[in-house]
Amino acid sequence: MIRAIYPGSFDPVTLGHLDIIKRASQTVDELIVGVLNNSGKTPFFTIDERVSMLEELIKELPNVKAMSFSGLLVDFARETKATIVVRGLRAISDFEYELQMAQTNHKLNPQVDTMFLATSLEYSYLSSTIVKEVAFFNGDIREFVPEPVIKRVREKVREKTGQVM
Repeated sequence: MIRAIYPGSFDPVTLGHLDIIKRASQTVDELIVGVLNNSGKTPFFTIDERVSMLEELIKELPNVKAMSFSGLLVDFARETKATIVVRGLRAISDFEYELQMAQTNHKLNPQVDTMFLATSLEYSYLSSTIVKEVAFFNGDIREFVPEPVIKRVREKVREKTGQVM
């Protein structure tokens, strides 16, 4: 059985993330969407909110589950018995950093390899940061995030800024 992890902050999950999740789930037996709980950052959504959003969005994909983790990705891979890390590449500028991380992860745990998926062209510009910025200025995020996420993003912006949308 081939088990993979697609790690990230997913703050919030975008259509680009979902594209990678769906494509990766077709190449492995089981895909774990690993939601990083990074204590060094202040996320827009809590770890529980991010996992909950993903669970709602992946419920139709029987071989995919969402789990939170903290610490080293290779330790999470060891705990879950995953042997592949899936990473999406939006641009060539992503590759240098991702290659360095893949090599480091492989050095720390030689049983773990990284599989790179090129982001679909229609999402190559998209990031969670862009979604939050557009939302904070009351812009239309319908082409960036799945329908169930739109309401949650709007509610979070209202909560953080007090603005009426």
